[in-house]
Amino acid sequence: MKTILIIDDSQTVRNYHKSIVKAGGFRVVTAVDGADGLEKLYLNSVDMVLTDINMQGIDGYEFTRRVRSDRSFERLPIVMISTEGEESDKLKGFEAGANLYMVKPAEPEFILEQIRMFL
Repeated sequence: MKTILIIDDSQTVRNYHKSIVKAGGFRVVTAVDGADGLEKLYLNSVDMVLTDINMQGIDGYEFTRRVRSDRSFERLPIVMISTEGEESDKLKGFEAGANLYMVKPAEPEFILEQIRMFL
């Protein structure tokens, strides 16, 4: 069973995304921010990351840059999902190393399609 790491500072959003991903047949690990996400990434066998952008401390951009700086995670799919939908936000996400940038709210089936595409 593939494992998805979901990082979001909102418990409501974390639970929402977790329910979608679990319904798709995936195992889920959650984190409350980028620092927690890095810890969970190193403690678990993770196949993909779904991360928010705006979080206290280590945000989604910085999380992604740090993950990409570790060669052992250079092929790990990272999807940013945020309410920030400007082209400059998306560009910043791709420059940080994201494979995909989605704008919230995203339809559950679209989220699952993207996960399946990467895995």
